[in-house]
Amino acid sequence: MSLTEDELRTAIARELPGVRADLERLVRIPGIAFDGFDHSHVERSAEAVAELLRGCGLEVQIVRAGGGQPAVIGRKPAPPGAPTVLLYAHHDVQPAGDPSLWTSDPFEPVERDGRLYGRGAADDKAGVMAHVAALRAFGDELPVGVVLFIEGEEEYGSDSLDELVQTHKELLRSDVIVIADSGNWDIGVPALTTSLRGLVNCFVEVSTLQNAVHSGMFGGPVPDALTVLSRLISTLHDEAGEVAVDGLFGREGATVDYPEDRFRHEAGILDGVKLVGNGRLTDRIWTKPSIAVLGIDAPRTSEAPNALVPKAKAKLSVRLAPGDDAVSAYAAVRAHLEKYVPWGAHVEVTLESGGAPCMIDATGPAFDAARAAFATAWDGVAPVDMGVGGSIPFIATFQELFPQAAILVTGVEDPYAGAHGPNESLHLGEFARVCLAEALLLRNVAELER
Repeated sequence: MSLTEDELRTAIARELPGVRADLERLVRIPGIAFDGFDHSHVERSAEAVAELLRGCGLEVQIVRAGGGQPAVIGRKPAPPGAPTVLLYAHHDVQPAGDPSLWTSDPFEPVERDGRLYGRGAADDKAGVMAHVAALRAFGDELPVGVVLFIEGEEEYGSDSLDELVQTHKELLRSDVIVIADSGNWDIGVPALTTSLRGLVNCFVEVSTLQNAVHSGMFGGPVPDALTVLSRLISTLHDEAGEVAVDGLFGREGATVDYPEDRFRHEAGILDGVKLVGNGRLTDRIWTKPSIAVLGIDAPRTSEAPNALVPKAKAKLSVRLAPGDDAVSAYAAVRAHLEKYVPWGAHVEVTLESGGAPCMIDATGPAFDAARAAFATAWDGVAPVDMGVGGSIPFIATFQELFPQAAILVTGVEDPYAGAHGPNESLHLGEFARVCLAEALLLRNVAELER
């Protein structure tokens, strides 16, 4: 007999202080998988997660593929006749960036006004701990089998994840997959994520000269590379700010609207700055492509000589609408850049990384079980089906390898979490609801089978 709703509420309330303490211990580990950082901290983070899972009675192993970072797999077999649920999160974090932009040490968790601040406090160590909270709430009475898959390089692109999943496919096989790396619609309003955009990151480099030359002696007839690059980048959008690259897929039809005043506040847009593009905001960030310039290699202004720049390079981030394909999208972007480079300048376009978008058919018994769990945890507030403008490309891998499994994309973040930016934080009240919702979900999934 599974625990009742009241028993689970009591159990989650009992476990939350210890869960928070363990979350703070994880936040103190700067497990950054990016090149140039001390990867021994990623190892420490994996070991800490493994210890937490062993404490929940799981059989645990730390695994890796090739030169990738360590992931943690924990498993507890299902009771006879019960389903198995895979619980995903990641233990690595983004770099903290400029420490002067943080109001407190990014790797020393601090509570302010009901939020816990620290790098990874929301993305995604709270996802790890939501899984742990649900397991602790059930103790020895877990009504389903579970597989916990806690990745160690999601923020760095999940380069080794496909190989990891292929290698451990049978160990990871499950009936329901819960991916705790998204967020909720608002504080007090839960959500299921049903679509995510894909991603193509690429570099475009233009060249006009063999070397830098005097800007006075040669300026005028000679095009400098920065001007060429600027003009080329400007062709990626039309006057309204819509993406102007032929061959990229986009559509309209989002079912939820995003109030502009809320969007501007959450994005931190300066007064007077106009939004670009056409249509509903939710279409613009969920179901249409976008292109952004992430960085440019060029002389620093404080160090620039009076010379024409011979080469300039930009990194572009292209977000792909659900339904598009990363390979064809990259080909379309490359063809556009090669076509529109001005004045015969030389151009080279190279791919850094790509990831598939995804659509999830959020119908069926597992999704009903999830919606019921969310509505109970949020005191009667039904979850919103929402899209996400960001990307989790490996979801497509799970869809391909486990086509019969229901994939539930959820998470702990809210619009004010500030993931990837300075002062990342976790709303502690919402975190408590997430933990309760996951415990209720596991109970509901078990009862579906009965």
